[in-house]
Amino acid sequence: MSRKLYKAKEGKVLDGVCKGIADYFDIDPVIVRLLWIFFGACGGGLLAYVVCMVVVPREP
Repeated sequence: MSRKLYKAKEGKVLDGVCKGIADYFDIDPVIVRLLWIFFGACGGGLLAYVVCMVVVPREP
């Protein structure tokens, strides 16, 4: 069975991207959110998040 990356409908904070990534990799969403904050502080996280908001489909 293949897994697919989706934006989460439930448990989301902004658009569900971090929760969807956490579900895909079966890890805690807080870890993913902290990584986004870290990369955002380094300069690339915000752009990557916006791209994910547009590209990653909503959970069916």
